[in-house]
Amino acid sequence: MDQQQTTNRIPLIFALLGAALLIAGGIFFFASKDEMVRGDKAVYAEADADRAISAAGINDKERAATEAIVRAYILENPEIITEAVEILQKREMAKRMDAAGSAITKPFAGAVGGNPNGTITVVEFTDYNCGFCRSSVPDLNRLMGSEKDVKIVYRELPILAASSRDAARWALAAAKQGKHKAFHDAMFAAGPANEQSITAAARRAGLNMDQAAKDAASAEVNAEIERNLAMMQQIGFNGTPTFIVGDQMLEGALGYDALKTAVEKARKKG
Repeated sequence: MDQQQTTNRIPLIFALLGAALLIAGGIFFFASKDEMVRGDKAVYAEADADRAISAAGINDKERAATEAIVRAYILENPEIITEAVEILQKREMAKRMDAAGSAITKPFAGAVGGNPNGTITVVEFTDYNCGFCRSSVPDLNRLMGSEKDVKIVYRELPILAASSRDAARWALAAAKQGKHKAFHDAMFAAGPANEQSITAAARRAGLNMDQAAKDAASAEVNAEIERNLAMMQQIGFNGTPTFIVGDQMLEGALGYDALKTAVEKARKKG
């Protein structure tokens, strides 16, 4: 094989490798809030491979040899499929977060913690029936204590039970009285959300109970909850707690160290 043929084969190898990774990886993307469908990436990759073959001017025998090289490489290094999938998923997630824009970090008035003027924003999507959210409360409180430039934006995401929405509505009512953080911590300390624990948390937070009951039933509060549910679908996650720190999305009870590391990364990016 002469030098020109070797040079022509290089882009072909990359094109075939890309097609194989996308097809073998079975990449899926959100098409709507109700379903997931196989993306067009694999189709585009196959087209790229066909164009590379045409540009390389190789025959069927040479194509078969090149495909064998690609196949052997994947079989010897199967971990690259997982790595490629993870990278692609992160890129797609970043695009969805960009599409959501500043709405992610714009809080419902009063639903904030830490430094309200902080330059680093940590957004938490939370449900008061979520045990992992409960276990994350001390980590977030520690983060607020150690990182003085951090603002916490709480987004109520009641997805686990009907009582989750009741608690979320009262949390937003507490925010309207400037007592969201007090209710938030008291609610998680009270245990699973129910009428008794919600009332106990509201009283512990020092709410005006009559006003809170009115606000909890208001269109404004319900609209905020619906916005958060829609945001979850738009960004593409489905559980709590979910944290967004800059362009990073972190899911689950990660602990203080992971949250602090995310804040440090966001701070470096400015």
